[in-house]
Amino acid sequence: MKVNNYPKLHNAAWPGVVGKGSPGAEPFIDLDTMLDLTANASVNGQKFDGFDLFLYDPHISIDADEEDLKRLADKADKRNLTIGSVVAPVWPPTGGGPALDEREGRKNFLTQVEKGCQIAQTLRELGIRPYGVVRIDTACGPSDWLKDPIGNQRKIADTLWMAADIAEDFGERLAAEGEICWGGMHSWVTMVDLLERVGRPETLGFQADMAHTLLYLMGYNAPEHALLPEGFNWKDTEAFDEAYTKLTDELRPWTIDFHVAQNDGTVHGSGSHDKTGRHCQAKDPNGKLDIVKRAGYWLREGVDGAPHQRYRHICWDGCMFPNSVMMNPQTWNDILETMINVRNAHGWRE
Repeated sequence: MKVNNYPKLHNAAWPGVVGKGSPGAEPFIDLDTMLDLTANASVNGQKFDGFDLFLYDPHISIDADEEDLKRLADKADKRNLTIGSVVAPVWPPTGGGPALDEREGRKNFLTQVEKGCQIAQTLRELGIRPYGVVRIDTACGPSDWLKDPIGNQRKIADTLWMAADIAEDFGERLAAEGEICWGGMHSWVTMVDLLERVGRPETLGFQADMAHTLLYLMGYNAPEHALLPEGFNWKDTEAFDEAYTKLTDELRPWTIDFHVAQNDGTVHGSGSHDKTGRHCQAKDPNGKLDIVKRAGYWLREGVDGAPHQRYRHICWDGCMFPNSVMMNPQTWNDILETMINVRNAHGWRE
């Protein structure tokens, strides 16, 4: 069997934070524990290469200074892990603001983007972050966006243009997370429109998550843009393939950050996080994706094309997994095995 060493394989640390810690939700899982779970996973001697990071307490403050970041780099280095993409906390509860608000919201949004890019640059200079992007979204819900679709789409595009200027100042790239819970990104049509309006693919691209983009096909939050009919028969692989090819052909050229994931065709929210595509375990029998096959639609130039090599790492996102699932080492071994299979099928050697 062919064994590839690129793209590098990362786990996400933020499932220990997102949807956790608020009243009625499960408690946070601290960063050290998330990194240990990642570092300890092993499949036939192969390990995770690194992790992606949410720039927010209790993992790492968006206001972290250089000494804080050196300690973070040491945490990664002693576990033989690198850092890849980082998530800027652009949402109102985390100090940001909605990208469609031209006043205080935009100011706060851009402040968080700047802080995130500064941290990303520093981690790069410390030698612990050889690749990756700064991830953002619009920090507003579809219901707010729908109050003025045309005007709000323009306002968001203006905010993202300004954010791209900031990213370029730090030598960074921004990836807009395509997820149904964010206004202007809640359907594949509005997502492509937003990317085209900004029109700076060298700086602002798309972050594709296999769990979230499956919901694009189903038209959650945008039924008019559904690529699969209501009550779709998941055994109809020909119809699914046609829809998935359409989706990936539109978004793949913009994609600069990629999450391998599984979804059972339902939505899920936890804590303060709005409902979005449910992340399932890698071997969930209810998963609707042939993960290895469908990852190829994102990682190759077309279904049968060569690996495009536009990003140096891929990440697994276990967002909103229950804590009991995350604390089980087998969870991460199953995930790592799946990602190794994806890399061997669609990666390359250097």
